[in-house]
Amino acid sequence: MKKITQLICVLLTITSVNAQQEKGIIGYTNWLSNWSEFKPHKVEYGDPNQILAGNISVNTKLLKRNVYILQGNVYVTNNAVLTIEPGTLIIGDFETKGTLVITKGAQLVADGQETDPIVFTSNRSQKKAGDWGGIVLLGDAPINKFGNIGSYNLDLDPSLATYGGDNALSNSGILRFVRIEFAGKNVKGSDAFNGLTIAGIGSHTILENIMVSYCGGNSFAFYGGDVNATKFVSYKSINDDYKFTQGAQCRLYNSLGVRSSYLSSNRDGSRCLEVKLYENKNETDFTKKPTYVTAANITFLNDSENINADIQSGLVKEAIYIADGASLEMKRSVVSGFNPAAIIDGKTAINDANLKKIKFEEMSFNLCKANILSEGNSNNEDLEHWYGNSLFFNVSSKSDNRETFVDIFDAKKPDFRLQLGKITASSGNR
Repeated sequence: MKKITQLICVLLTITSVNAQQEKGIIGYTNWLSNWSEFKPHKVEYGDPNQILAGNISVNTKLLKRNVYILQGNVYVTNNAVLTIEPGTLIIGDFETKGTLVITKGAQLVADGQETDPIVFTSNRSQKKAGDWGGIVLLGDAPINKFGNIGSYNLDLDPSLATYGGDNALSNSGILRFVRIEFAGKNVKGSDAFNGLTIAGIGSHTILENIMVSYCGGNSFAFYGGDVNATKFVSYKSINDDYKFTQGAQCRLYNSLGVRSSYLSSNRDGSRCLEVKLYENKNETDFTKKPTYVTAANITFLNDSENINADIQSGLVKEAIYIADGASLEMKRSVVSGFNPAAIIDGKTAINDANLKKIKFEEMSFNLCKANILSEGNSNNEDLEHWYGNSLFFNVSSKSDNRETFVDIFDAKKPDFRLQLGKITASSGNR
């Protein structure tokens, strides 16, 4: 009997050690540790001793022992491969708004390590969102524009800013354990750059453990392509955390978006997730695949200390927006502190055909004034009935963030995983 009791105790201990919450970002340990940085304003970086400028047309390697300054628009061309060693620091120049552009056919191999990430940051003494450009990846995977060709020009050379093609399996390299800080320069009369632009990128590209913080534009923007994105982190972006458009086919997994009530864009709002069919209707080929995003184990949260007051003051909007014609399937995810959690474009008819393209299953909606609404529609009974169906296992709760997540206010190593057993709320859309 004693041996049996001891065995039960051992099994319970193993179960407790290995237990993890099934919703939101997951991991037996906090996978944000070691490589992420939530206080980049306070990090002292070294001074540059090497300059990156102009075109890189041959295979080139950046070394950890150097510190590089990115001056102006730097293009990797001619199918060249730019390789960056783990631990390398690249500083975007504020005066020339440094931007790294990987043109179609070229590759970026920035394969950092958990304890030695690759960092792109600003060279200003007082760093701010939009200090420099960002990273632009241009590939030859399909997009839904006529001719399968798009152009991400803003202030780039138009001849070097094209993307799109027929190769959904193409490979634009590796970005893994990479931080991008204070990017998103604003282009007068146009738009802001994204922290990481992923345009026409194919599925053989490896995109894992990438953090964009304090970006002046969107943290991550996907224009067409066919990609897998795992362990992405968007922190305190001015515009959207994740934007998908132009027929992007994306599988987003185990990723995080953290917003502030006091940071937003004056353009078209600031959201955690925006899924659109196109940017320009007149340029869109509707015979091609529409934008289709599957997202699983995602955590979106507003880290305000007083979310209810911020919502009442009008500082907090929706976390998710699905435009007419686009598709989103979201599962096992957490949305905490928004008004509402999600909005469906008012042009989208609320019928079985459209609702089958917009799926929310096993979701936890916490501290949201409402869950899923139709834009501009005062009567959302159909949506409430649909997404509140017990078959979808969606739940609502009103738990304080301190109680809901492990420790989101730890300045050095915040942990955005759910506390075990904390989401045990009522079902329903509201």
